[in-house]
Amino acid sequence: QVRLVESGGGSVQAGGSLSLSCVASGYTYCNFDVSWFRQTPGKEREFVSLIDSDGSTTYADSVKGRFTISQDKSKNMVSLQMNDLKPEDSAMYYCKADSRRRCPAPVVAGSPYWGQGTQVSVSS
Repeated sequence: QVRLVESGGGSVQAGGSLSLSCVASGYTYCNFDVSWFRQTPGKEREFVSLIDSDGSTTYADSVKGRFTISQDKSKNMVSLQMNDLKPEDSAMYYCKADSRRRCPAPVVAGSPYWGQGTQVSVSS
């Protein structure tokens, strides 16, 4: 199947920046839509950003203009550049990969794939 590993989380002061990475391994020879979600204790996991396999991007209103999602297909990696961080951005950040229809059936069956998360803490 597909394994996702996030990295890049940490503790920063408000106004600072972090760059998160999501690296995929396993079967990565078909196209995936990759998104970032975040979650704090007691709240539902919320959508942050999406990049389609064709490169089209989508952002939640709360991060629009501050976060940038990008992909490096050669490295099977999706990044989330987070600028002007605010305390309300503090959360566990997860990446999610959704296989497209042209992926092999076993890969589609296991979709979506989630990473284990990376913690982002922003202090005021």
